[in-house]
Order: sequence, then structure tokens, then C-alpha cells
Amino acid sequence: MFDDLRTKTALVTGAFGGLGRHFALTLAGAGCRVALAGRRTGEGEKVLAEIRSGGGDGCVVRLDVREPESVQRALDDAAAQLGPIAVVVNNAGIAVTRPALDQTDEDWTGVIDVNLNGAWRVAQAAGRQMRDRGKGGSIINIASILGLRVAQQVPAYAAAKAGLIHLTRALALELARFNIRVNALAPGYIETDINRDFFASEAGEALLKRVPQRRLGQPRHLDAPLLLLASDASEFMTGAVVAVDGGHLVSTL
Repeated sequence: MFDDLRTKTALVTGAFGGLGRHFALTLAGAGCRVALAGRRTGEGEKVLAEIRSGGGDGCVVRLDVREPESVQRALDDAAAQLGPIAVVVNNAGIAVTRPALDQTDEDWTGVIDVNLNGAWRVAQAAGRQMRDRGKGGSIINIASILGLRVAQQVPAYAAAKAGLIHLTRALALELARFNIRVNALAPGYIETDINRDFFASEAGEALLKRVPQRRLGQPRHLDAPLLLLASDASEFMTGAVVAVDGGHLVSTL
């Protein structure tokens, strides 16, 4: 079903750790040439070595989504090294966890600039490249269930992800004429190195009881939805928000 990915180049932002690293390895495993984009390029070289050890191909490009010039340069560098970019995974993101009334203006603007403005910059620049090439493409924005419902102490993160979901729909509407599909993947709580200890705690276990499937998601649970949105198998999908959350969004209020 995903055989077409073997001919495609994908760019993943925030690709040097966490879910971004997992997304990059998943796409490489499906046969994509993968451009790993982020600020800590030394870490990126480690991920690239993993890809190459598995027989894949890729490159590392420096990208700071807060800087328009850096975004354009990264896209140009990736295309020059691996060929025209057909898939973009807009994954770069940060969070500040603190009571809303204690957050600073810098807390707010920092999160919004990376998670929403940064995603916009990457999507716009990639969309222009895809349009000019005339072959279409797929832009996958990594949202969150917190863009659809909220949690405490992450107001900027929730607002940014809600904005990203609506941006996904707005871009899907405008770019469909160029055969560019824009969809969002909205993970629920997925186990990572950062949150593993919390979910093993009493508070974390209590939170998981609110998930209908009563368990924490694993990165592998995102693989099939990611590959679906990246590949031509989803050629009639655009503007969709695919939640992968164990039913958390439909839990009882």
C-alpha cells in the first residue's frame, strides 16, 4: 500500500529526538529518502547513522523554524542533496508547563513562535516548492489532542495546536488545486523518554484511567497513520485531523 514512498524524499522537522526521530526512522524504513532537520545537527548525524545502518538514505540540514531564512535554506539544501521534497512532517515543537497566571510573555511567545508560526513558515515554503515543481505533495502537521480539548498549565501549547489544526484546514483548502494535501496527525499521550517516569507515577496512572483503552500509547501506534498520510494511499484525504489517542477524545467529561 505504501510502495510509492520508496521513490519520495521526506523532510522531518525536529527530527533529532523524541517523536521526530521516530517519524524519520519510520519513513526511512518505508523507503523514503529522509532529510533530518533541526538545530542540533550533531544529534542529527546519530539519527542519520541509524538510517544508513538499516540501508536507508538521508541527510542532515540545519533548521531553526523561528527564522524564515533558515527554513528556506534547509528546504533548498535538502532538495539539492536528496531530490525534490514530496513529504513534509511538521513536527518541531516545545512546551512550557506552568500555571497560566505564572507564565511570562516570553513563555507564551516562545511556544507560539515555534509550534504555530514555525509550522506555518515550513508549510508555506514547502508548499511553494511543491507548487513550482508541479507534482503535488503531502504536508503532515503534527498537532495534538490538546488542540481539540485542553489540559491545565499548557495554555500556549494548547492554543498553538488548536491554531495548527485550523491552519491545516485553511492550507488544505487553498493548496488542493496544486495537488498538495495538508493533513494533521493528533497524538494523544504517547510514551517517550521525557514522560515515561511521570506515567509510572501515581498521578500518571490516574491520568491513564481517563483513557478508554486504559493504557499509554507507544510511538509505533503512530506508524500506520503517518505512512498513510505520507503516501498516495491517502490521495483523497486533505484537511483531515487523524487522532491517535486510545479514545481519549471521546472520554466522559
